[in-house]
Amino acid sequence: MSHRYPKSVGVQSAAEHTIIELIGTDRPGLMSEISALIAQMQCNVVAAELWTHNMRAACVLYITDQVSNGPIECHQRLKRIKESLSNVLKGDQGSKSARTDFSMSVTHTERRLHQMMFADRDYEGVSDDQMWDLDGKVTVENCNEKGYSVVNIECRNRPKFLFDTLCTLTDMEYVIFHGTIDTDGQRAYQEYYIRHIDGRTLDSEAERRRVVLCLKAAINRRSSEGLRLELCTNDRVGLLSDVTRIFREHGLSVIRADVSTRDDKACNVFYVRDASGNQVDLKTIEALRQEIGLAVLQVKEPLCLSKPLVRQSSLRSRFSFGSLRPSQVLHNLGFIRSSP
Repeated sequence: MSHRYPKSVGVQSAAEHTIIELIGTDRPGLMSEISALIAQMQCNVVAAELWTHNMRAACVLYITDQVSNGPIECHQRLKRIKESLSNVLKGDQGSKSARTDFSMSVTHTERRLHQMMFADRDYEGVSDDQMWDLDGKVTVENCNEKGYSVVNIECRNRPKFLFDTLCTLTDMEYVIFHGTIDTDGQRAYQEYYIRHIDGRTLDSEAERRRVVLCLKAAINRRSSEGLRLELCTNDRVGLLSDVTRIFREHGLSVIRADVSTRDDKACNVFYVRDASGNQVDLKTIEALRQEIGLAVLQVKEPLCLSKPLVRQSSLRSRFSFGSLRPSQVLHNLGFIRSSP
């Protein structure tokens, strides 16, 4: 990892890094394999974010050359990096659904991950209750007298819930004519009146069903049920490769990760499970912390495992907006920056 850029995952400058987008079949140890290959190719990971959902994994990497601390400019080297990463993503099965691409655009990383996983159709083949808040629900109904389709979402509240749902409506090319966001304790409620860009409502049951599945997928991508591990230490070349290798050796699988550097410090967040997808036992965590460092690796309880609070009107917080494209709302809330 690099010592030069005090940046975290978000909007990164394409001029300072080489941006790599990866998507393929999720499997235990995938992040370890990716980071090990990047280190072998004499590159630093400046920042990265990885999401997994429905047996698919998407990752955006910001890398630099170990010598120049700048972007990779040799076309032959870029070709080798792409081919090598493609082989890692394909694995022993030779999956044809793996993709590796370079990006020159300046896009918010989480925004891009939503786009990648939506295009990959990660919302398909998921049952109603798989990886979903059992107390939550998403419904889409037509309000024929007003000429709108009404989307209602209820689930456990968490940071960036609004961002995730608006990203999905943007990707699906809907216009929001009115929206209401309501929070009550640890529950969140959203209601949107939407139409197609051409003014049509969602007339078919199949289309309404697709919106439900896509919104659930968008929420689930960030609602990790794994154990949250926070690593903060002095940054160095190969740190990410070493840490994820140790995770792998202890039988852990990374299901979500946010890798960043700030002022020569590596500040990384990992959500992990065991290789079978179950919660990690305490003995494994203690052994992991002993090897990496008790002061370096901290165990944090994920927000999604907290107990829900009883609805109380005194805790309600409400926000409403009118006729805007979802992308406008994201921009106005500061989630998307204007391109220079």
